[in-house]
Amino acid sequence: MNPEFLAQLNATCASIPAAMASAKVTALSGLAVTIAGLGGLASVGDRVSLMRRNGDSIPAEIIGFSGEHARAMAFGNLDGLASGSDVRFPVFIGSRAPQPGGSLRVSDGWVGRIIDPLGRPLDGKGPLPPGPSRPVRTSPPDATLRARLGPRIDLGVRAMNLFTTCREGQRLGLFAGSGVGKSTLMSMLARNTACDVAVISLVGERGREVREFVEDDLGPEGLARSVVVVATSDSPPLMRREAAYAALTVAEYFRDEGKSALLLMDSVTRFCQALREIGLSVGEPPATRGYPPSVFAELPRLLERAGPGIVRPDGSAGQISALFSVLVEGDDQNEPISDAVRGILDGHIVMDRRIAESGRYPAIDVLRSLSRTVPGCNSPDENALTRRARAILATYSEMADMIRLGAYRRGTDPKVDEAITLQPILENVLTQDKHERATLQQSFAALRDALSGQPARDKPVTPAMAVS
Repeated sequence: MNPEFLAQLNATCASIPAAMASAKVTALSGLAVTIAGLGGLASVGDRVSLMRRNGDSIPAEIIGFSGEHARAMAFGNLDGLASGSDVRFPVFIGSRAPQPGGSLRVSDGWVGRIIDPLGRPLDGKGPLPPGPSRPVRTSPPDATLRARLGPRIDLGVRAMNLFTTCREGQRLGLFAGSGVGKSTLMSMLARNTACDVAVISLVGERGREVREFVEDDLGPEGLARSVVVVATSDSPPLMRREAAYAALTVAEYFRDEGKSALLLMDSVTRFCQALREIGLSVGEPPATRGYPPSVFAELPRLLERAGPGIVRPDGSAGQISALFSVLVEGDDQNEPISDAVRGILDGHIVMDRRIAESGRYPAIDVLRSLSRTVPGCNSPDENALTRRARAILATYSEMADMIRLGAYRRGTDPKVDEAITLQPILENVLTQDKHERATLQQSFAALRDALSGQPARDKPVTPAMAVS
């Protein structure tokens, strides 16, 4: 008999519960449902079904306990649920018990598909081909057994290739306020980054923008090598939280297959907001800006799952190169989530609203952005180029007000004179259309030309403001 058929048959049999326990809803408070009658059968993370009066079921998860009563939160809306409604809980025996937090059966056939956080297709292309079951919530690989970061990876974005050069398995944060262009930048990375597969998690995305992102920004070429996990802003907090876990689970599958996976999550802030809603519903005390302590405990558990995998017997290892966007509230780069994420990741990219308003995209502030693997992954010549470019941009930034006011006279300081001459050419190098791809070699060649006073090819240079 076919071994694959036997494996699928065993998996199907293991998914059949030995019995179905019944309990009752006793209270509804906000987003939380209180359940009586489960006794010692259920644990945190177990899945139950809440039965509406019309017979439909709502999947839910146990999130806590109050005495002998279980507290659950639903993956859907609670319409039609009442005090006394039935709750059904599947009971398994021994090792057949499902993993708390649920599981996904990821396979190579998921590439090119759009799914929800529970692993259900959203693109109308039929059922997803099943693979081996993987727990959605798991620990990061053992730190002492993980591989080291791989070679540098071509991101296809000139500003990032030059000033935040990234290695395979590295994790970067993209910090930006609303409307600064982070979603467009992430679509550029999904299309252009040199990787085997991209996993894109849209956590709390605006519903009307999903098709625009997939069809216009990502495009057929980007979607063909991507798995997109979507939970829109109107989804319950459990679904928004699960979108992050599901994306990590999919990326871990490809990493464990020895592939180089790119994980793009937009955004960590909305994941934390979902955790805040869940924590407050359970009764956790609010702490910094209303976020309960569990949010800051969960963040490293999520973010540390990305990165290099365990070294395989042949010495190779799969990698998850990750970019997590952070929606900076009020453009405050030191707000709690930004501060916590910045301390965990291997570098940060700051997008500035003033740069976006000036018309330069992507609006990356290279002076406030860094990658912790630089200068180790670049050659000495490349490091010298980026150091000189940073110094020129920093000099111009310091003197910008005096230059605009006409208070600086050319010839007073050679460094300032050089910055006035080269700053518009460097700004031109940092400007990139969203459909343009720039390789690492092309990026450093353009920077070398710019520092020698030569504008990038086919790009007009806006002259600097005249000074007396």
